Amino acid sequence: MKKSKWTAIVLVWILAAGAAAQTPRRAPDYAVQLLDGTKVPLAAHLGKVVVLAFVNTDCPHCREACGLMQKLQNEYGPRGVQMLAVAFDQRARQDLPQFIQRSGAKFPVGYDTPMALLRFLERPPAAVYVPILAFIDRAGLLRGIYLGDSEFVAKDLEKNLRGTIEKLAAEKPDGRRDLRF
Repeated sequence: MKKSKWTAIVLVWILAAGAAAQTPRRAPDYAVQLLDGTKVPLAAHLGKVVVLAFVNTDCPHCREACGLMQKLQNEYGPRGVQMLAVAFDQRARQDLPQFIQRSGAKFPVGYDTPMALLRFLERPPAAVYVPILAFIDRAGLLRGIYLGDSEFVAKDLEKNLRGTIEKLAAEKPDGRRDLRF
């Protein structure tokens, strides 16, 4: 009986992990905490396409991703696209200034805790690969989440970012959208 009880608990955990990351869904109420104490709420960008990256300050792939995001912010910002990033590693607050400088990011980059990340992702505690990219449409729907070990991130990130941004930016602001990626 004990074995079947633990099996059931593990199965529920696995099912919850799979179901938790479903999209589209309303983006969580979340704010990026900047070093100066300012909070940048996602809700402040309603009406824009938001690309939110969760990163570690000691991750070279994360620095590269934020550099690419800056390039895309320059290009797509005038079309209503906003890049944001959040570092969630143990030394995020201390190492963030150097990370921002090395990545070249000029868009808002803040910090938070790993638990805040898991709440945003609606996932139980588990190992996650970074960077993690979340896409939020103009209506505030979380349309896609890609972990660092996904093909989206690992293979031709620029092409994948551009394709997703183009698709979301082209959607009509009146709510008509294709919810498939």
